[in-house]
Amino acid sequence: MQKVLAIVGPTAVGKTALSLELGRRFNGEVISGDSMQVYCGLDIGTAKATPAERAQLPHHLIDICQPSDRYSVAQFKAAASDLIEKIGAADHLPMIVGGTGFYLQALTHALALGNDHFDDQSAAIRQRWHAAAKREGKEAVWQALRDQDPAAAAKIPVANLRRVIRALEVIEKTGQPFSAQPQFAPAYDFFIIGLTTARPVLYQRINDRVDQMMAAGLLEEARRLYEAGGEALPAGKGIGYRELFPYFAGQVSLEAAVEKIKLDSRHYAKRQLTWFRNQEDCHWFDLVAHTNTTAEIEAAVSAWLKK
Repeated sequence: MQKVLAIVGPTAVGKTALSLELGRRFNGEVISGDSMQVYCGLDIGTAKATPAERAQLPHHLIDICQPSDRYSVAQFKAAASDLIEKIGAADHLPMIVGGTGFYLQALTHALALGNDHFDDQSAAIRQRWHAAAKREGKEAVWQALRDQDPAAAAKIPVANLRRVIRALEVIEKTGQPFSAQPQFAPAYDFFIIGLTTARPVLYQRINDRVDQMMAAGLLEEARRLYEAGGEALPAGKGIGYRELFPYFAGQVSLEAAVEKIKLDSRHYAKRQLTWFRNQEDCHWFDLVAHTNTTAEIEAAVSAWLKK
């Protein structure tokens, strides 16, 4: 079975630096597992590896879409699976690096994603359920899923509106319960490295990262996205961008917008950690506090590769 290394965790814990070190050590190639890094022109706010970093080893699934393009988890799964096979065939180590939990889960759990072709029917279904959520609340939409597919509802939290609506969409388009979609055995042997650190330290690093992004030109990057369509674009809902749109519209101060980026980033980091702890079998390390070392991680990966 093809071995695949994954490096996950919230922003600002050192995923990129570790991926470069492990990639050099184990002849690896990086497959981005971040749902926003697929978009061209969104470099600073998505914390993409720099051109100099990308020159150190091959990187994939970065800058493959325009901000107006819709990119689904099904597209990621298909593209990543193809890359894993090609990288493995070249006797290199595929490395999934990023913080989008559902992207990784699509591979580790071999999720069946139903009829994932996005078309006008999909758009209408999603729009209808999003409108229902605004009128009646997320609980009502989740209840609708429970009425139609109790097994699926039991596995999807009420708060995960996007996933609830996705299940309802599959049910309507296929005429079958979401939980009855065919499931497949995992095709790969994963070793998942989870990077974390103490919550106060993490939050301060996130705040500092946002300040660094602003200094590096995030405001101009976000303005271009706003002028191209803002939140009407699939890429316009990303953290680091959507919070600045009210500033461009003259509704809030720049200081308030930046503080909102920091707040949303901290909340997202908390959700990421919860997701990976509950959904994946991660081997956790703290490089920030020097509780662990890169050498320790390399030894663990080496032992896994030899199995």
